[in-house]
Amino acid sequence: MSAVSDRLPAFPWDRLEPYKKTAAAHPDGIVDLSVGTPVDPVPEPVQKALIDAADSPGYPTVWGTPALRDAITGWLERRLGARGVTHRHVLPVVGSKELVAWLPTQLGLGPGDKVAYPRLAYPTYEVGARLARAGYEVYDDPRELDPTGLKLLWLNSPSNPTGKVLSKRELTEIVAWARAHGVLVFSDECYLELGWEADPVSVLHPDVNGGSYDGVVAVHSLSKRSNLAGYRAAFIAGDPAVLGPLLEIRKHGGMMTSAPTQAAVVAALGDDGHVREQRERYAARREALRSALLAQGFRIEHSEASLYLWATRDESCWTTVARLAELGILVAPGDFYGEAGEQFVRVAVTATDERVEAAVRRLTA
Repeated sequence: MSAVSDRLPAFPWDRLEPYKKTAAAHPDGIVDLSVGTPVDPVPEPVQKALIDAADSPGYPTVWGTPALRDAITGWLERRLGARGVTHRHVLPVVGSKELVAWLPTQLGLGPGDKVAYPRLAYPTYEVGARLARAGYEVYDDPRELDPTGLKLLWLNSPSNPTGKVLSKRELTEIVAWARAHGVLVFSDECYLELGWEADPVSVLHPDVNGGSYDGVVAVHSLSKRSNLAGYRAAFIAGDPAVLGPLLEIRKHGGMMTSAPTQAAVVAALGDDGHVREQRERYAARREALRSALLAQGFRIEHSEASLYLWATRDESCWTTVARLAELGILVAPGDFYGEAGEQFVRVAVTATDERVEAAVRRLTA
């Protein structure tokens, strides 16, 4: 029973528990800026769609309803500038994390194959490679990788944890490099609608992919842009030659999004207004926390998009975590995302207005 779990690293968030207890002991309570979980209400139209679909006694389909596929293709064209997207180009998934974790296995990767991802990255990219018993390596610039044995290249723009955004030119050159070497590109774009000082671009944009989806797939989630983390609602879009076999595998595995969630996603993707409202909330919280951290002597790098501030005081990330925990503020240590983050902390801007105000008061007192 331990054979699979033995392939995995220790779950990093368990290491944060002592600091969480310290922060929770603050007289005014904890301000949790660590995980980045949404705290604002699910938009009313989305809740209504979920409720209206509550009487769903039959099995949902893995591919989703035609209405769901229409909603996804419409959003891709309207918001990302994708062209010629059909139902064959899209596939709903049960939240983006399960897709990331199980993708190398579902692609048939194994020993002798390699998965590459950014040097500072979401830990689940490595977990996915380990589950498949594939090799893995990190990069600063993927075009400098040795393509031998490289089967899957993860891009992440905007980045978690740093908020860094790859330019249209960089994306175009990376896609061209990957195609030249027969490397499949999966681009994690879950924060794409949350650009602040940059305008993120999708690999699905024709300026990036030359009007072809060959060898390119984008990953999108409704967790942050629509406050649907609890719904487990996400999808992938791109090369039908990749998505078709994944659909068949996921049918056999029963990896289906619930029918009420599918209906909720249709409503969420059809309403841009709630996304603008949520962006305004996050923008205000981001600016308040950013100003308070700078006043405390922090330096903030990248962070031009996403829901995090990548901050440092040029000391061990755990020293910073401990200092902030004494103020009742919990943040994520940068080394959760790779050795290159050992002097940074990731500060989420997803707390309520009241908790953000509390953090600002403590930082500026």
